[in-house]
Amino acid sequence: MDTTKVLGIFLSVARASSFSQAALDTGLTTPAVSRAVAQLEAHLGIRLLHRTTRRVSLTDEGSRLFELAEAGLRLLDEAMDKTIYAKQQLGGTIRITAPRSLGLQLVVPLIAEFQALHPDVQFEAALDDHFTDLVAQKIDIGFRAGSEPERSVIARSLSPMELIICASPDYLARHGAPASVEDLLAHRCTGFRHPNTGRPMPWELQVGGEFVYQPIPAVATFNDVETEICAVRAGIGVGQLPTYMVTGDLRDGTLVQLLPELSTHRLGIFMYYAQRERIPVRVRQFIDFVMTSRSVERLRNASAPPPGSVPPRPAALREPIAGR
Repeated sequence: MDTTKVLGIFLSVARASSFSQAALDTGLTTPAVSRAVAQLEAHLGIRLLHRTTRRVSLTDEGSRLFELAEAGLRLLDEAMDKTIYAKQQLGGTIRITAPRSLGLQLVVPLIAEFQALHPDVQFEAALDDHFTDLVAQKIDIGFRAGSEPERSVIARSLSPMELIICASPDYLARHGAPASVEDLLAHRCTGFRHPNTGRPMPWELQVGGEFVYQPIPAVATFNDVETEICAVRAGIGVGQLPTYMVTGDLRDGTLVQLLPELSTHRLGIFMYYAQRERIPVRVRQFIDFVMTSRSVERLRNASAPPPGSVPPRPAALREPIAGR
């Protein structure tokens, strides 16, 4: 039995004191209305209506049910109306997840831009380098730097991500600059520990048009990209870093790019979200906003080194790199 439907028919009969009028009000036939009320009475095990040839009236039990059901259905209607209203409005909370490296670079600027247009929208941002299960964690939108997400989500590419090899002027003054992959392996280097596997990540190098995953002996390994960048700035070692996070360092000379021919552009920065038919308006608006935002445009511009920041290629590197 469809309880809500049957109760609605009963309420129509009670208001009209007539099966035929209730049939007109509900768009049903009179026998169908009568059967629905009889089904409700049988389900409850009580008589709800006094029926005569001239009129229909409520029993005491019917009057009690009428009062309670009418109030309950009124609350249900209000709840439905409020839900529809909320769907049409931009108020509410958007839950975001992103790696810590994108927190200051992308998430905070996006929130600031969007709230300037829609101040009634709140955000909850969970910065975590692990890949987040959006459905399990009740997250609306995720951001990711690296490979494109593959786990049954919709992924939108925001920007390419170049990985470049850098060192500080102080480090280069003390140790010199590597001229090849072999030289690089003899230098003091920093490393990054993969958040999901817990293992040090090899450097991704482009050698002879192919991507090579080269294990690098690290003198210091980090699980936070910004901390690793600070270590490279401090002269601890040579690091492989994402361009969008060190553009300012390259511009002002805090860091120097090394071995530019080994840089890779295979990875990217992505926005992803679960495949759902009914995305809240505020979330849909934010997704569309991100794709054309100034913050993402700045990120794209920062993904390539600024003009003049890449040093000329040393003559010694014009020869094929060993191991090609």
